[in-house]
Amino acid sequence: MKIKRSLWIASMVIALPFTSMGKVPANAALATIAESVDRSSDSVWDGRKSSFHGFDQYNFKFEGVDCKVVVPKKNADGKPWVWRARFWGHEPQFDIAMLQRGYHIVYCSVGNLFGNPAAMKRWDAFYDYLRFEHLFSDKAILEGMSRGGLIIYNWAAANPDKVQAIYGDAPVMDFKSWPGGKGKGKGSAKDWRVCQKAYGFTEAQALAYTGNPIDNLALMAKAKIPILHVVGDADDVVPVAENTAIAQARYQEMGGVFEVIHKPGVGHHPHSLKDPQPIVDFMLKLDKGQGALSAEELVGDQNFTLRGDYRNSRIQFENNKRGHVAFIGGSITEMNGYRPIVCEMLRNRFPDTKFNFTQAGISSTCSDTGAFRLQRDVLSKGPLDLLFVEFAVNDDQDGDQGYNDALRGMEGIIAQARRHNPNVDIVMTFFANENILSQSQRGQMTPSVKAHSQVADHYGVSVNHLAQELADQIAAGKTDWKTYGGVHPKKYGNTMCATMIANALLKEWAKPLSADAEPRAYPIKEPFDEKSYIRGRFLPFADVTTDASWQVSVPDWKHENKGAVRKPFLKIPMIYSSKAHATLTIKFTGTAIGAYMLAGPDAGIIRCTVDGEQTKEIDTLCKFSGFNYPVTIMFFNELEQGDHTLDLEILENRSGRMQAGGTALRVIGFTAN
Repeated sequence: MKIKRSLWIASMVIALPFTSMGKVPANAALATIAESVDRSSDSVWDGRKSSFHGFDQYNFKFEGVDCKVVVPKKNADGKPWVWRARFWGHEPQFDIAMLQRGYHIVYCSVGNLFGNPAAMKRWDAFYDYLRFEHLFSDKAILEGMSRGGLIIYNWAAANPDKVQAIYGDAPVMDFKSWPGGKGKGKGSAKDWRVCQKAYGFTEAQALAYTGNPIDNLALMAKAKIPILHVVGDADDVVPVAENTAIAQARYQEMGGVFEVIHKPGVGHHPHSLKDPQPIVDFMLKLDKGQGALSAEELVGDQNFTLRGDYRNSRIQFENNKRGHVAFIGGSITEMNGYRPIVCEMLRNRFPDTKFNFTQAGISSTCSDTGAFRLQRDVLSKGPLDLLFVEFAVNDDQDGDQGYNDALRGMEGIIAQARRHNPNVDIVMTFFANENILSQSQRGQMTPSVKAHSQVADHYGVSVNHLAQELADQIAAGKTDWKTYGGVHPKKYGNTMCATMIANALLKEWAKPLSADAEPRAYPIKEPFDEKSYIRGRFLPFADVTTDASWQVSVPDWKHENKGAVRKPFLKIPMIYSSKAHATLTIKFTGTAIGAYMLAGPDAGIIRCTVDGEQTKEIDTLCKFSGFNYPVTIMFFNELEQGDHTLDLEILENRSGRMQAGGTALRVIGFTAN
């Protein structure tokens, strides 16, 4: 059972400042617009607020662990961040300097774990939380002082694709040196015992261990992670010769960048530098990709497949002076990336038009969830004239969607939009993650891109293949993945996308249009797949019959579980229970039934039976359930069209699950097709 993740948020109207730039703005105008667009509005943080050298610091528990986030005054492009490992607030010169440059500084306590598997698990979960819940950059700068070196290097070795660079300050690279004291260093007998206990080692096992940072550099070198160390040459606690010197020699032999700033005559303390500029310079120079050409100059039109002339939306905007434009997708749509740039382009092209812009981007949602929520989040807002949709990335990585699932979700969106308004113009964009980019570079398609492409061709929808454009420009040596900005693109990548859209639409809209022009309805199409979610919807709570074990209300989150809950969910009514053997029944019509839920650390195993015949057990605990993560799970989606009855039961907890789990099920809405 593949679990598809989703996030629920009310759709909203975006109001953007208007600047008159003429009927058809040049590419340079898009650059001006993009300058004012942040990557995303900063998320609201839970916890106790305090001050960190003039910046807002938030202290909170995540999975019961102390965590901290310090927020810059203004986010740097791409929402970059520094992950501080240990000794919070000690010699903060580098942290303050990076905050001043728009980086977040974060901390997740791993005290007395010495980089062991339990510490790694904490960091894995916290990374997912920051990356998916708060849209942080894909890669972090890791900062580790002294024993903090163990966790930053162990985590980087296990996650080389998630690390931008490493700053180690007198870092421990081998616990035999410290706290073991088996070389020339002082060691610490007390900490050595704690370290052995943390790993479950005897001393003999600890001495024979070959998993220290100095032993695990190969994958980091292959990933080209640049490293900078600051060390005191007279350090007798973490001797340079037993730690940094060995690591540097090995890493450089592997072809990696490893620079060391030596402090002659200085011991283990003080850490850092009075003036952190050399450290800052090392990190910031790595953040520059190629980008010789501007994003507007870079892109061409060969990867935009135009289907239709967009006269229908133009008639509404130009002649009728009104227009409803909606954007639906995942976090790439939710963030303030390509969407506000396109909105402003439309306002500049049609300055007398009253626009209603609907923002229906929801982080982590896949196209199937989009089909279920389209009516609520988009179509209910009024007649729809122009729709922008993107789900290729999330279908590929968030839901691990196969071809059929990606096709059924996307066809559900397009078919419902066209049924709502046969005249609606649509643009579908394929953004890029590393997998989609890699396939594009080989002239191939991921299942999600292939499925969405076939839906677009079937319904006559234009496709903005941004991923292929990026692949072509990288092959031509004109840009790179870093300049583009990663899965959540930087301003450069978002401007590439918006420019490709603007070039195509403005060219069509530059052609003459008579004042009495009439719209042309798109042809009615039979479903490409009869099981597609073209009737996708949320079922009313009244359709669900429960026993006495369930509640229908807003959960009391202070007492529900220890997982974090995003603010939009705190006041949402749900159908929920945490009692084993709780049962419910749903009568529905269609071909599919599922649930949109919050899967927390206590998520349960459920037994689902349809029509008293087909039965399956589903573990609703997903890999991101360290916090209360929104997921959509389809129980059955291959049913014959007609009336059906679903019986659901929460089962007893059992061992062997990916996490401890529990017996809870919290449903925001049951999904049906």
